[in-house]
Amino acid sequence: MSVSIVRTFALSAACVIWLAGCETTSTPPLTTSGLADPLTPNLDAQTTTTPDDVTSAVPGTPGAEKPSGAGAAPELLGSDPNDDLSVAKKYFRQGGFGLAERYFRRAVELHPKNAEAWVGLAASYDRLRRFDLADRAYNQVLKLIGPTPEVLNNQGYSYMLRGDYRRARATLLAAKSKSPENPYIRNNLELLAESERKAKTVN
Repeated sequence: MSVSIVRTFALSAACVIWLAGCETTSTPPLTTSGLADPLTPNLDAQTTTTPDDVTSAVPGTPGAEKPSGAGAAPELLGSDPNDDLSVAKKYFRQGGFGLAERYFRRAVELHPKNAEAWVGLAASYDRLRRFDLADRAYNQVLKLIGPTPEVLNNQGYSYMLRGDYRRARATLLAAKSKSPENPYIRNNLELLAESERKAKTVN
């Protein structure tokens, strides 16, 4: 599918992290933690579809029903409000990170070259504190679209969640070098500085 059809999402106030930092030519929305939406990266990667039906479930979410039409493979993933990517984003914004992980995972299994789905999956793993799995998802994003400011911002926030402030700062500064005026990266650097001050006070 051509790059020209990759969707750019509008600026909106959403209650999600950019996750992690989770994504900047299309500006992601702010979140309650001052992060940009991980679900709206500036995607330059191609999106492909595969017909495989994935039915794996996430432990701890028994009985969750998928809305009608979820799991379909529309021409553009995310264009159908009931496809896996759209459903995942809905659950993520509602704070249902287990369910978000389930549908993001389905989305990447059906559409393994969709970077937005991988970013959302990484963001969900970060919220679930499954950082080992988050790293795998970020690695897939990097393979697809490279170290964009959005992806680096998300990774930096992920390291911040882990308390790895050294890696967080290096990653966020790398993001800033690519997009110096990005307000979300700047906000995360301020949040990092505050976190480091608090950690020093405690120690």
